Amino acid sequence: MREWVPVPGSAKARLIEAAIHQFELTGYEAVNVVDLASKASVTTGALYHHFGSKLGLYLTVREDMEKRIVERMEGAAAAVGSNGHPAVRAALLVAFDAAVRFTVCRILGEQSPVEREDPVAAALRPLLTEQPAPAADILAAAWRAALLAVATGASSAAARASLGYVLDPR
Repeated sequence: MREWVPVPGSAKARLIEAAIHQFELTGYEAVNVVDLASKASVTTGALYHHFGSKLGLYLTVREDMEKRIVERMEGAAAAVGSNGHPAVRAALLVAFDAAVRFTVCRILGEQSPVEREDPVAAALRPLLTEQPAPAADILAAAWRAALLAVATGASSAAARASLGYVLDPR
């Protein structure tokens, strides 16, 4: 079993579950560690023991969700069977749908508190070999903007349609 996969019902699992809810509700900056630990029915010591810090917990949650999203993107692109626009469109729309279904729009929509390569942009790069270098970053930013729109009250259908418009080659 991978180290980051918690045993169901354990303090670590409760912390991750509470973290997903709190980070999605208010965003990384607004989450208070004492409140988060309380919602997970653990002490702040348990949070620091398992994750080192609020940032460590956030990155665990975010990176796990990003891995799940990227796997779906790769599957959607492979199902289309080609690189370029059709694969990019399929990958980003599947990624959008998954983020909405997982209820992690704010978590994945907000900028990471640490500077690192964007895994969504990295997943898009091999599909965009005919496009200028910044295309993957720009499209990933549009995807994240659509997620933030949902997190701040837009309907997922409206945000998805807007993302689809951005991805339309016409």
